[in-house]
Amino acid sequence: MTRTLLACFAHPDDESFGAGGVLAKYASEGTTVHLICTTHGEEGEISDPALATRENLGQVRQAELEAAAKILGVTELVWLGYRDSGMAGTVANDNPLAYVQAKNEDVVPRLVARMRKLKPNVVVTFDPGGAYGHPDHIAVSKHTVSAVKAAGNPKLYPDAGPPWTPDRLFFTAIRKSTFEAMRDRLKALGLDTSAFDRPDMPITGQSDEEIDVVFDVNSVLETKRRAANAHKTQFGPDNPLAKFPKEVVDEFMRTEYFTLGWGKPLGDKPAGDLFAGL
Repeated sequence: MTRTLLACFAHPDDESFGAGGVLAKYASEGTTVHLICTTHGEEGEISDPALATRENLGQVRQAELEAAAKILGVTELVWLGYRDSGMAGTVANDNPLAYVQAKNEDVVPRLVARMRKLKPNVVVTFDPGGAYGHPDHIAVSKHTVSAVKAAGNPKLYPDAGPPWTPDRLFFTAIRKSTFEAMRDRLKALGLDTSAFDRPDMPITGQSDEEIDVVFDVNSVLETKRRAANAHKTQFGPDNPLAKFPKEVVDEFMRTEYFTLGWGKPLGDKPAGDLFAGL
């Protein structure tokens, strides 16, 4: 079976931190991996003023994602070209070009066309809550779910190509118990963990019972790290993950978690493979 995976995310760096290990592991095993990014991340951070300005950050982050995608082994990177909407409640939300301002009837057919062309067996995106409530994360999750369900319906978007139904749609997940264990361990070391409790980034995570796939990415951990480090504007020396002990960060990064959002059941869970039984 020729396996194809399609990841749909909102900003450059979402792919590396959310599912970088999965993308790298499958790509290294011969799976065709495609990535759609809906914005250029214009509202992101600038870790070092020498790297970018507010005016050219989108272009810089585009180059960073292109580098990260190459490291991960992504076959094709597609940009939808919307503008980063910024965090919830910010002025950027109201920009007419912002992704959150895009209408469903504009975004969904574009995603459907890609799915019908690429014929992915598995699609990966954010959970409906956007990991921590980011408007663009929520939007790309909503649009991806709609596109997956519509792609196999010949009555919908007939101009977007022959129907194709992905086997499964997965949401990236943060296992609550793992997240809390990491925070407790860092506190025990006397380190500041306030970055994990930012009110503008409320990470709730998923319970152990909600997790459907526990994916071991230890064999590609260095590849995942290199891809994350390609996002230099977002991952500077002040980033919490850059300050914490490497062994603690590695313990957190070597496993990725997913919940099944739609499609064929996995059987016993947690599974260790997004393609289990296909």
